[in-house]
Amino acid sequence: MAFEDSDLTAVSPDAATAKILIAGGFGVGKTTLVGTISETEPLRTEELITEVSVGVDDLAGVERKTTTTVAMDFGRITLSPALVVYLFGAPGQDRFWFMWDDLSRGALGAVVLADTRRLDSCFPSVDFFEHRGIPFAVGVNCFDGYCDEDPEDIRAALDLPPEVPLVLCDARDRESVKRVLLALLEHVMRGLAAEASADRQPV
Repeated sequence: MAFEDSDLTAVSPDAATAKILIAGGFGVGKTTLVGTISETEPLRTEELITEVSVGVDDLAGVERKTTTTVAMDFGRITLSPALVVYLFGAPGQDRFWFMWDDLSRGALGAVVLADTRRLDSCFPSVDFFEHRGIPFAVGVNCFDGYCDEDPEDIRAALDLPPEVPLVLCDARDRESVKRVLLALLEHVMRGLAAEASADRQPV
């Protein structure tokens, strides 16, 4: 599957659209990922972290974080003149999880962004998509540009089925984010092909 930078003027008015959710724990890099890959200026709903967050949001490991997403991030990618993908970044704090059902409605798939320093923060996202049957890929955000954890150890810790893609990435790097999204789209296509094949089997 190709994933080229596109000319917005080449998009067909009849282009199909798809929705991908970007999820994960608080401070894992979801806003950064959407901003890195979006071909348009992303819509952000960030607010300053204030004293009100003390005792409510877990800032362990992200002490330097000064803002937080309170609704969603929104970006757009044109994969071809016939297909436009919209990215919806979900808020990571548990007090905003009530929004996830609405955000995930109609989603083609999802990316769960993980931070190996706080791997347990992405468990709720993995559970959410597994229970709803929404295909997802895991992107392990390498904050220092590298990851000293074995990907298979991360997969085992998250108890991921072998078919779920797990990709090391840097949410600040466009090519790296592309690889995560491509892994998800290929995973979705394999699932759709398997369903179509099963439907063709004689009863």
